[in-house]
Amino acid sequence: MRKRQFLFACVVFILAITAGVLVVLNSPPIPDQGVKAILTLGGLAVVAEMLAFLLPHGARGSIAFIPYLTCVLVVPHWSALIVIAAITTVSLLIRQVRPEELLFNVSQQTLTLAIAILVYQGLGGQSFLILGAANLAVLTRLVGLAAISAYAVSFMVNTVIVSSFIAVKDGGSAFSVWREVKLATIGIDLLASPIVFVFAYIYSKWGPYAAAVVWVPIVGLRQVHKTNLELEQTNQELLELMVKSIEARDPYTSGHSRRVQRYSVLIARGLGLRESEISAVSKAALLHDVGKIHEKYGTLLSKMDRLSPDEWLIMQEHPADGADLVATMTRLRELVSAIRHHHENWDGTGYPDGLSGDRIPLAARIIRFADTIDAMTTQRPYRGALTEEQVKQEIVRCRATQFDPAIADRVLSQSAWATLFSPSAPAQAGRTSLSLVRDARQAG
Repeated sequence: MRKRQFLFACVVFILAITAGVLVVLNSPPIPDQGVKAILTLGGLAVVAEMLAFLLPHGARGSIAFIPYLTCVLVVPHWSALIVIAAITTVSLLIRQVRPEELLFNVSQQTLTLAIAILVYQGLGGQSFLILGAANLAVLTRLVGLAAISAYAVSFMVNTVIVSSFIAVKDGGSAFSVWREVKLATIGIDLLASPIVFVFAYIYSKWGPYAAAVVWVPIVGLRQVHKTNLELEQTNQELLELMVKSIEARDPYTSGHSRRVQRYSVLIARGLGLRESEISAVSKAALLHDVGKIHEKYGTLLSKMDRLSPDEWLIMQEHPADGADLVATMTRLRELVSAIRHHHENWDGTGYPDGLSGDRIPLAARIIRFADTIDAMTTQRPYRGALTEEQVKQEIVRCRATQFDPAIADRVLSQSAWATLFSPSAPAQAGRTSLSLVRDARQAG
């Protein structure tokens, strides 16, 4: 895996060198005060790099991209690339990242900004220091399209390259990585474009001191966003810790909740649910067996044989116990009904409340399906795992009795079935996962 990362980083390095040469060949003379502007904006970027924070998968987030892209507008010159590459290199060396991650992050940062400069200049953009006498409205008319295009292209290039590198690193799908990152940073993405433009205007109009003053509240807002992301990440990790503690009681169902989560997300996506609905299904699926944390289930979970009728009656209490437990958490109350009813059957023969048909929440019907598929495909002490064909036969047999017939028909369709049982199918949604796209621009 590391060899593939290194090869990927080498390709990005070659592209960065090529783009950098083009910038050198096309750069006009550096404007007056250009060196001072690069060093000042570089200093602000250093502050942002120092306040960077960890994200899942070892990534880091910062708002250093704002002064970096401001350099594109204020001093679209090859010297800006050198300073930015140097700052990125030093910050990564301090963190002691692996060689392939150092090579990749410096290269992708340089490539992204070099392309932004080329796009900006190609569409007629000029240094804001030269246009400094113009007011904001005139400046927008003169270079607004060029600035927006440079931002958009840099965003897309960074997104594709970083998502692909992380996918190579983790063995996943670049599209899945992109989707997870986009959901976590959409607010910063939308706000950053005008912030970069206005920030460049303030610097060119009133100088470095004004820019430094404006930088303070920007950093403050970013720290608030950082706190929210960290809280969300901590909540997710606590949920996973709770699930692992439950599964640790039963070696035969270790990883069960994760697999049910994966199946549930694939089914929900196949049904065309919105991302917010898929996220809720994902969380509910992860926690569907949380009721088993109660001590009364300890001996039942570790039993090697089938449960007796009395033991089975006790086990049937876990959906209600799980729902009661999740209901104590304010931010998870929307998941209560899905957790409580994930063992209800379409024909009303399930538990705990004997609901039937559409009275069963859709999320619970999806989890019911995913839970059963995992049970059928997992080796148990009292029986072997079913084959793919046997699973299909069971779904057909239980259609409209145990399973929602519409969901069954969708799952049995050729495209959905291939996705559901593909070993490379994407992992669960609804998590804040890595991320470096706009808000966090380094991988590793």
